[in-house]
Amino acid sequence: MWQAGVVKEPLYRRVNTRARSVHHDHGGDYRHQRNTKTERGSDLTRGSMRRRERRGLDYTPLFRFLLGKIGADWDEVRDEAAARLDSADPIHWLVARQPHERREYVRLGDASYYSGLYVDDDKRLQVVNPELGAGDLEPACPCCTHTFNGVRFTRKYRPPL
Repeated sequence: MWQAGVVKEPLYRRVNTRARSVHHDHGGDYRHQRNTKTERGSDLTRGSMRRRERRGLDYTPLFRFLLGKIGADWDEVRDEAAARLDSADPIHWLVARQPHERREYVRLGDASYYSGLYVDDDKRLQVVNPELGAGDLEPACPCCTHTFNGVRFTRKYRPPL
């Protein structure tokens, strides 16, 4: 059980965003609009410079935490996870809020898949399809290492016909 006052490790980690060949979709947008006729008369130059997206964070520890809490009381799990995160939004990347949002698996990133989760009527965290495993999914490309809940896919890539 989680105790107030005890400092625990955060459920995210920082990723090296300055490494070579690491693309984080930033930069280059404004340079294509600068000095154009539409830009001169608009408020584009007077807009705020604050960041729209936050990059360089890896939430794999959160996903492992949630998968380890299957069957636990949702309110306690959510409160502990939210206290150890910078934002509560990533919790609902895996955990469906409504019945129509439930998915057997969730793809996060290019090659990482995780079990879809939901909260049952007894307020317990549950897996949408507990029978689904790494042997049931097929890689989308031959170059990446695809994983399901941290376990490498056992099936090999098959090119489309």
